[in-house]
Amino acid sequence: MNTSPVSYKRHRFPPQIIAHAVWLYFRCPLSLRLVEKLLLERGIAVSYETIRRWGRKFAPDYARRLRRKNPSGNDVWHLDEVVITIAGRKHWLWRAVDHHGYVLDEIVQNRRNTKAAKRLLTRLLKKQGIAPKRMITDKLRSYGAARRQVMPYVEHRSHKGLNNRAENSHVPLRKRERMMQGFRSTGGLQRFVSVFSAVRNLFVPLRSQRSAFQSRAHRILAIAEWKAAAGAMA
Repeated sequence: MNTSPVSYKRHRFPPQIIAHAVWLYFRCPLSLRLVEKLLLERGIAVSYETIRRWGRKFAPDYARRLRRKNPSGNDVWHLDEVVITIAGRKHWLWRAVDHHGYVLDEIVQNRRNTKAAKRLLTRLLKKQGIAPKRMITDKLRSYGAARRQVMPYVEHRSHKGLNNRAENSHVPLRKRERMMQGFRSTGGLQRFVSVFSAVRNLFVPLRSQRSAFQSRAHRILAIAEWKAAAGAMA
């Protein structure tokens, strides 16, 4: 994790306000204009365009500083792809989550074939540093072909009914896509999901920690970690 402090040099607003605005946008199902209104309710007059610039400048830096789940050889990878239309053209967002629903990686690609699946698996192995115990996908044959090239020793189960965890992981992004009225470019989509998933990983508790007390404690710790990553401790 990058521990060097975030620089807010030449910014009029204090780090606490910038970090809170970025958090509202990436954690809550809010448009930039709604974030602007919420801040105004608290006496903070800032335009939605400024909030957009803050998100673009600071959010990737915050995301890189957030703690990530340690990989394990017992992990199970669930892989899936979802089509997203940008400027009238179809693109595919390839996503991998583990058996807890934790997003491991995602990548926007123009194709839905073996080459695209292989690129996802190669990135995953490089990022995780260790192969999983098993990978689960739907019946798209590209996954099997890519797996045989990248990690032939890993068990592969191909069954639509087993891959609900990966398919369900698309739902939060679909909600944001509707709120944002779509994405304008593949680069913008890639930048957004890299931060959106990192923030969601931090704030959504594991399936084994879903009691009211556990969820509340997890949220308190997540908020503290977010402020520390943003250098916005009070």
